[in-house]
Amino acid sequence: MTSAPSGKRVALHACCGPCLLEPYDALVDEGAEVVVVYYNPNIHPEGEYQRRRDTLLGHALAAGIEVEVRPYDPVVWFETVAPHGSSRSERCRACYRLRLTEVARWAAENGFEAVASTLTVSPYQDADTITEEGRLACEAVGLEYLQRDYRDRYPDATRRSRDLGMYRQNYCGCVLSATEAAEERTARKAERQARRQA
Repeated sequence: MTSAPSGKRVALHACCGPCLLEPYDALVDEGAEVVVVYYNPNIHPEGEYQRRRDTLLGHALAAGIEVEVRPYDPVVWFETVAPHGSSRSERCRACYRLRLTEVARWAAENGFEAVASTLTVSPYQDADTITEEGRLACEAVGLEYLQRDYRDRYPDATRRSRDLGMYRQNYCGCVLSATEAAEERTARKAERQARRQA
């Protein structure tokens, strides 16, 4: 883990409202001055992007959290991940790189000292790859990347988001992850049915 951010201005990349809850509170508890940056051109379709964005903004407004919304440009995302074809790990790495690079660039231009991400609260994401890409993005613009693994806080984030009535998505964001998640749910359902019939 990198140094505690007491007093530091931290740009926190957020993927959605539910995943924001625990990382934001943890950084504030460490003494950071946090501004949330919503940059997720991977989310498909646009209606889903808007629903996740509006869920986050609704919570932020109620909680007095400052949010910077960067432009939504899914074409940039498709151009970034297309060369990686069927490789899920490489697509995800390219996606992390795209988003964290933009957040780091914006943070450097606006006087921040460090960047962090809510992506590491999810057990479905690759925390090590997120950290690698976050560090590279920050090194390129002279900022610190705050390595934080929030996966142990995922159950609390889930409970809190449900208590708050937040919209909770059932896939990561891109059209490919939506298809993969649907296939995995179908496979799990078939396994449960097979066990019941055995």
